[in-house]
Amino acid sequence: MSQTTRTAAVEQPPKSRRRRVHRAWFVAAVTFVTIIGAAAFRSVPGLLIDPLHEEFDWSRGTIGAAVSVNLALYGLTAPFAAALMDRFGIRRVVAVALTLIALGSGLTVWMTAAWQLMLCWGLLVGLGSGSMALAFAATVTNRWFTTRRGLVSGILTAASASGQLVFLPLLSWIIERYDWRPAAVTVALAALAVVPFVWLLLHDHPADVDHKPYGATEFVPKPAPVSGAARRAVTVLFSAARTGPFWLLAGTFAICGASTNGLIQTHFIPAAHDHHMPVTAAASLLAVIGVFDVVGTIASGWFTDRFEPRRLLAVYYALRGVSLMFLPILLGPSVHPPMVFFIVFYGLDWVATVPPTLALCREQYGEDSAIVFGWVLASHQVGAALVAFLGGVARDTFGSYDVVWYASGALCAAAALMALVIRRGTPTPALATA
Repeated sequence: MSQTTRTAAVEQPPKSRRRRVHRAWFVAAVTFVTIIGAAAFRSVPGLLIDPLHEEFDWSRGTIGAAVSVNLALYGLTAPFAAALMDRFGIRRVVAVALTLIALGSGLTVWMTAAWQLMLCWGLLVGLGSGSMALAFAATVTNRWFTTRRGLVSGILTAASASGQLVFLPLLSWIIERYDWRPAAVTVALAALAVVPFVWLLLHDHPADVDHKPYGATEFVPKPAPVSGAARRAVTVLFSAARTGPFWLLAGTFAICGASTNGLIQTHFIPAAHDHHMPVTAAASLLAVIGVFDVVGTIASGWFTDRFEPRRLLAVYYALRGVSLMFLPILLGPSVHPPMVFFIVFYGLDWVATVPPTLALCREQYGEDSAIVFGWVLASHQVGAALVAFLGGVARDTFGSYDVVWYASGALCAAAALMALVIRRGTPTPALATA
């Protein structure tokens, strides 16, 4: 071989180079697994209402009050958790949150009074779960991705539904075969099992591993820790509260929480049981909601990258309201095709509202969108908490849940109209300097 041929062979570039997967997708995968592991606590409230009512003779309103404390704290903690992640890092905040969930769930096995349910399941699990709320997914998405944000937020939102899919049938089987206490211990162990993954694999920022965010053209340095996390969260709230879109987003998301976590997740199983449907069958139907929730949420993220978020929200809420109006005539002792259709339909629409709501927060509030979304999520959980409590009271008062289904359907129709009047805009300058 001549010297010229040898040189050409050396200088010739390889024909193909293996494309490496961006580190952001590994972080998203760890976040997905973390949310799944923490989702066990989301599966339990609806399963506990009848066992606690039978063992302790607590009213459904009393049990619903404890669930409402949990749901309210879940939401009210979220904006402070987003600010704390900016101050102390995602990894530390999430690890502490998982430990609180495990502690609160584990302690319930020794409770003998309703106030202890309020303390363990309401306060401790509520605070821990609030720090594992959707603000966690929003923070990861905002830091690690500049493109595909709608898709990623949809995938991470779907993680909670995936956890419900994994745990609901298992926990209902444990409760029916043994007792509710082993189910509570299972929740605690599931939360603890995820802590090592968070501590070892979840990086706070792309700059920690010398990477650019996915889709970015330039390296983004890691910002300095932000002090005064609580003050910042409150300052952002006051700034956002001076804008009309915030109240529309908060109002629609409150109705979203009322018609999902507060209504179906908390009261569907006892309502189905009122119609003599076995608990395991009702729990399996909720798990099916989790299956189609994954599909619907990821599809919604894909749609959000391509269509107007306001119109997507209006469609989602309108369809949800119509489906709730039919639920009272669908409930019965057995699972029949119309009920399966409702479950599939509701699953596709369950948290499909999250990606477009996140997109609207980013559009309106820029760099502070994660904290603003945390406050919007707080309204989601306040709505859920109100219906979790009022639904139990309605059941005690009227002997059925029918009035709750119809009222929630009407609220969803109102949310569809509210979504349509959210104005389009650019990030608010006041928030950028808040």
